[in-house]
Amino acid sequence: MTRSLDLSQYALIFTILYSLGGMKMFMNFLRNNQIAAGILTILRVYLGWKWMTAGWGKITGERFDASGYLNGVVANETVAEYYPTYHAFIENFALPNSGTFSFMVAWGEFLVGLGLILGVLTTAAAFFGIMMNFAFMFAGTISTNPWMVLLTIFILAAGYNAGKFGGDRWVVPFIREKLFKKKAGAETAQV
Repeated sequence: MTRSLDLSQYALIFTILYSLGGMKMFMNFLRNNQIAAGILTILRVYLGWKWMTAGWGKITGERFDASGYLNGVVANETVAEYYPTYHAFIENFALPNSGTFSFMVAWGEFLVGLGLILGVLTTAAAFFGIMMNFAFMFAGTISTNPWMVLLTIFILAAGYNAGKFGGDRWVVPFIREKLFKKKAGAETAQV
């Protein structure tokens, strides 16, 4: 029989690691190590596949309509009790605009998956993926969302290193050069 840790035990472990310098060492490993980049690539592609196939099924399958799901969220008393602001958002904004939300969910899932698989704008894709995971969990859907959140936290913590073996190897330096070099040049010209 396996026993899982509760939140307070995880907090204690992280506090101990942090106080011993282990957290700093782990973050350095995640953000700079080639082996970590390889492991993160596997996690990134796995998560990307999950997102992309979910979105592709909604895009190419029968017409996806989120209104049934949104009505279920509104009817869920637990959501109304524990997340009243989210419940009000779903009831008063998302449900009346369910067509737009259906489009955004289908294409959002697909594009998050594509970004993670290709390793292009990896951190942005992971951020929007984790936002969707939390939205689904706030709505009362558990499914694979907690597992995907856990894996995505590692990708977000790793930053650029998560997309090092992907398109970010070329895209991120290009963006930094084009956007931030001009901005830095404009600031020095004003001084």
